[in-house]
Amino acid sequence: MAALGEDLLTTVNKLQDLVFNTIGSDSLDLPQIVVVGSQSAGKSSVLENIVGRDFLPRGAGICTRRPLILQLINVTEDENAPDPASDPYRSPGAARRSEWAEFHHIPNRRFNDFGDVKREIENETSRVAGNNKGINRQPINLKIYSPHVLNLTLVDLPGLTKVPIGDQPTDIEKQTRNLISEYIAKPNSIILAVSPANVDIVNSEALKLARHVDPLGRRTIGVLTKVDLMDHGTNALDILSGRVYPLKLGFIGVVNRSQQDIQGNKPMEDALQAEADFFKHHPAYRNISIRCGTHYLAKTLNTTLMGHIRERLPDIKARLNTLMGQTQQELASYGDMHFSGKEHRGSLILQQMTRFANSFISSIDGTSTEISTKELCGGARIYYIFNSVFGSALDTIDPTSNLSALDIRTAIRNSTGPRPSLFVPEMAFDLLVKPQIKLLEIPSQRCVELVYEELIKICHTCGSTELSRYPRLQAKLIETVSDLLRERLGPASSYVESLISIQRAYINTNHPNFLGAAAAMSNVVSAKQERERKRLIQEERERREKRRLQELEADGDGPENEDGVSGPLDKPEKTKSGRTKATKPPRSISPSLSVRENGTSSLAATMNATHLNGTLRSASPA
Repeated sequence: MAALGEDLLTTVNKLQDLVFNTIGSDSLDLPQIVVVGSQSAGKSSVLENIVGRDFLPRGAGICTRRPLILQLINVTEDENAPDPASDPYRSPGAARRSEWAEFHHIPNRRFNDFGDVKREIENETSRVAGNNKGINRQPINLKIYSPHVLNLTLVDLPGLTKVPIGDQPTDIEKQTRNLISEYIAKPNSIILAVSPANVDIVNSEALKLARHVDPLGRRTIGVLTKVDLMDHGTNALDILSGRVYPLKLGFIGVVNRSQQDIQGNKPMEDALQAEADFFKHHPAYRNISIRCGTHYLAKTLNTTLMGHIRERLPDIKARLNTLMGQTQQELASYGDMHFSGKEHRGSLILQQMTRFANSFISSIDGTSTEISTKELCGGARIYYIFNSVFGSALDTIDPTSNLSALDIRTAIRNSTGPRPSLFVPEMAFDLLVKPQIKLLEIPSQRCVELVYEELIKICHTCGSTELSRYPRLQAKLIETVSDLLRERLGPASSYVESLISIQRAYINTNHPNFLGAAAAMSNVVSAKQERERKRLIQEERERREKRRLQELEADGDGPENEDGVSGPLDKPEKTKSGRTKATKPPRSISPSLSVRENGTSSLAATMNATHLNGTLRSASPA
């Protein structure tokens, strides 16, 4: 099982390198351990203790200004390699030949001196992030091969700060929090929250950020540094035992090298031995010493990461298959690779032009594979313009809205000259109808413009993914088709104008839709009969209501009068003989009387207006 776990981690590391090389980001969300903590909490010292080498930049202020993706790879120790400790002139950072480091941005160079590794990290950070102590999201990938490390993948992030110093940005705290949250929010990341033991745990910024994305503490490991620097009489036993702040993966205490040890170049082996002796002999920690220290931390991280990889492996495989399928589909959409090369440019251009034309036609016919379900487009939009937009515009035209009875009488008198007219002359009819036919031109021209705009829209959206590989060719095709449509817009508008002129030049009174004199009189008579029918119905309702009121009066249960006394509507009058007779209410004048009085005088105007409606219907496009 151990060998299987090591192979899994090796595969994940290779996959991470492959994704980073091709995409430039961890889009697969691969399992890794993210180290977070406040500034000067001891994050760098913890990582150096795990590696066993002094290789990270140190100093005042923020030292880690870019994410450092650290891959630790266990290799077999070379027995024949000379021990650098036997060389009195060796560099303090020199290592055995079985230990080396490699940077992703320098792929073909091995760093055997970890002092050079530290300087390269500083130079690469300054190259991208600048020299103003600001941070940058672009990570640095570092691999360390050593027989003294366990296979791990760690991400060292900038420490949390409160106050900007020097020429740091004023929002340095916000930038750092956003960067840390971006890494720890990934479900496959294990959070290594580093907190100093000499500060109250309730003030730990690392645990606060971890709790925000992992409220149940299922993927958070707590690390307590500076356990040896706590006040006398106090200890962190309750925290390490999980009684203060429970975490599923627990807390682990470590003792890092002091600043004096670092300046004195104290060997890492001696520092780790001093750490082990501290926990073994301390009265509060001696019972849990096997669960404290850097060695136990490294083993715990290795075991946790292996288990996390095995747990997340099905999801990683599914996402990888999905990403591969999408990439293959995108690659296929770029077309046949056989057409690449200068010798196939003519064939390629002809192929793209043909596909563009077919896509344009299919968008109009409705056979395109990329049909929108949100709005009408293509041929469906053109159909809607003709049948709904244009039809509604024609229906809103009222041919008699700008004609009055006086206009009609004036046209009749002007067309007869000095002679009185017995019948309505056709010349007057033509004078009245032709301006109304002209009203059809504006909505017709607007219909042409709407269809032109839709064709231009189709032209811009019918390009394929393969065509997008050649933006200049795509732009030229769109420009050419747009110019062609723009050239044909003028003739189309002129043709519509000529159609309206043709209808105005000759009014076909024999058209089936033309309303003749007989039909006009029939409509007038029908309208008059309808008004008379409504009048009779209204009178019948009034008689029934009157009869009902009389019956109520006879029964003595009439409605209340104006004084609020129940009784008949009108007080009965007495005759000379002493008999009473009911006074009839005055009969209301029916509105239909005015219609009957004015119906005869407006007959001629109605006939002419009816003629106009029929003429427009015959002149409108079918």
